[in-house]
Amino acid sequence: MHQNQVPSSDQSQSDEPDDENTWSLVQLAAANGDLCQVQRLLATTDPNEAPRGYYGKTALQAASSHGHMAVVEALIVAGADVNAPGGNNGGKTAMVLAAAAGHIDIVRRLVSAGADINRLPHKYTGRTALQAAAEGGHIELLRWLLKEGADVNAPPAKNHGRTALQAAAAAGHSDIVEILLEHQADINAPAVRYKGLTALQGAAYGGHYRVVQRLLATGADVNAQGAYYNGYTALSAAAEGGHYEVVRMLLDAGADASAPSGNKKRTAAQIATSRGQGEIAQLL
Repeated sequence: MHQNQVPSSDQSQSDEPDDENTWSLVQLAAANGDLCQVQRLLATTDPNEAPRGYYGKTALQAASSHGHMAVVEALIVAGADVNAPGGNNGGKTAMVLAAAAGHIDIVRRLVSAGADINRLPHKYTGRTALQAAAEGGHIELLRWLLKEGADVNAPPAKNHGRTALQAAAAAGHSDIVEILLEHQADINAPAVRYKGLTALQGAAYGGHYRVVQRLLATGADVNAQGAYYNGYTALSAAAEGGHYEVVRMLLDAGADASAPSGNKKRTAAQIATSRGQGEIAQLL
């Protein structure tokens, strides 16, 4: 079939060549929300054409991520697989993509069509629907997913993964952090080995003072080990971000200023110095 290329926000952040994002006609029409074109193509086209390239999406995933409800409905009626994995980079299903964008109506429709609410994330930067909603700050959707049985402590992706609490904390969504703690989210879930962060490390890295304060008060381990690759302790994460007040709060909570971080084995003071954070380096 003739191929077309569709722009991708993912691709714009990558050095991948253009032909890595080649989409089929029905996938392109679904991404653009062109219901008439999708319906015409479905007369002769498999709605489950596989995603192509590193950032590819099935037609259903494309429509779901952009919030095109009418196209989503047409594809489901035509037999689109609601649990199909996405392309190599994140492997996100239609429901995860919709959850990340906050399209609650589409998430509900996908679940009613059989989408697995607790499907485990793709190993590389993947998310569950709940993790995606938490990361995006979509509180109404998050509440609905929890009510429907989403696992608050589902394991994160092995590379750059986040539990729901880690995702919310890193993004500074204090209201969602509260909801997840009420639902017994594991406050000390460890950082994954590659580019992982504990909830406290994520909040510290982002300088989210209130979230850091709340997590410490609830028992977050101030000296939890960071990820092996590109990892930080909470203190070194705050130093990396230049967050003086967070650094001071962590020190008051007993953070070990001499603890090295990640595969580079740098202390918080070394990180602050290398980043030109003189006041933080002096404090440390």
